[in-house]
Amino acid sequence: MRYKCSILENMNNTLLKGLAVLELLSRSDHPLNLTEIAAQLGIVKSNAHRLLQALTETRYVIRHEDTGRYVASIKLWELGSAVLSKLDLRRCAERQMDTMLEQTGESVHLSVLDRGEVVYVHKVESLQPVRAYTQIGGRAPAYCVATGKAQLAYRGESVLVEMGRHLEAFTPHTVTDSAQFLKEMKKIRTLGYAANRGEWREGVWGIAVPIMDGRGAAIAAVGISGPAERIRKLNVRECAELLITAASDISLSLGGNPQFGALARLGLGDR
Repeated sequence: MRYKCSILENMNNTLLKGLAVLELLSRSDHPLNLTEIAAQLGIVKSNAHRLLQALTETRYVIRHEDTGRYVASIKLWELGSAVLSKLDLRRCAERQMDTMLEQTGESVHLSVLDRGEVVYVHKVESLQPVRAYTQIGGRAPAYCVATGKAQLAYRGESVLVEMGRHLEAFTPHTVTDSAQFLKEMKKIRTLGYAANRGEWREGVWGIAVPIMDGRGAAIAAVGISGPAERIRKLNVRECAELLITAASDISLSLGGNPQFGALARLGLGDR
């Protein structure tokens, strides 16, 4: 029995290391060699080499023969696309997101929270020649973008206090003061919507509203984003109301309680 447990532990460790290699290669903006991979993951080169061999043989990783460097293959995208196509959240939000695009002319995003970051699970692209750049599966610090703020505001106080201690600046407009961050989270709960004014990417603004489940917990967010000059011209209050309606409809489609989203409308205030 002890021997079997040891085998399972080794298998689990190998699996976790293999997944770590995939995550590293997927997020890297350039191919990595064996030494770089081993160093960044803190494992010995021989272990890294065995993992890379297995991942290459199963076509999750590609090795460039001329440089000996590794990249993640399109197989990961294929798996991710297969998962996304099955997500009820995305399916339920598509119609409302298309409507938001028609009403505002700006890109519409659907995101979920994952350990302090937002993950974009769906996007409807603006037809404008200049637009905000994001990609499905991409990530951003939750406290810097509107869809992230809209969800964070409904997390517990202890979670927000802890996050407020580790705020990194990405632009001159990023909120890095803990007290200011907590004040903004309270304001979002009062208004029912969140705004980003160039805090993640200079010159890119956004507005977002949380999607609530039947218990009143924020499980996702829907929002619009675009160049600052165009978002300024939109009426923020009116856009927020449109987003609240969309979020309520999505919540209802998911079997949640749209009342939570509708009630937020009562708190809409000035820009």
